[in-house]
Amino acid sequence: MKAVFNNREGGFTLIELMITVALIGVLASIALPSYQEYVAKGRRAEMKTVLLEAGQWMERHYSENYRYDRNTAGSAIADVFPASLSRSPRDGGGAYTIGVSAAGTRTFTLTATRVGGGPMASDRCGNFNLTNTGVRSNTGYSTTKFASAAIAATECWR
Repeated sequence: MKAVFNNREGGFTLIELMITVALIGVLASIALPSYQEYVAKGRRAEMKTVLLEAGQWMERHYSENYRYDRNTAGSAIADVFPASLSRSPRDGGGAYTIGVSAAGTRTFTLTATRVGGGPMASDRCGNFNLTNTGVRSNTGYSTTKFASAAIAATECWR
């Protein structure tokens, strides 16, 4: 009898390669959205910090001027609002702009607005609002992700 030897070369077959590519695709489709949400949470956390600092600045402004809308020299709040609190991230990453969207003698509303075309432009939480009474809300949030404004505020301000 004659011995039969297998002269097969080492390496991967096309099927093995396709299975590997498919597995990598499935893992990437799961990992990428999780990573993107993780990065978005970090950007939101930084913006909320700046927004709350801006709220504290507004309270200090009130204690010095006895009103929110202007100072004792008559300058409007928009003119004296500090530039260091007007964007997030502070290094100019272009995710949010922060400003006084409404100010009266005894009330104010600060708004963190997503920058169009920026990294947070399509964020599910939308824009963030903070009032002088501490009410936190969101506008422009995703209605497919959140059933109501109260749910959006609870989830996004967490």
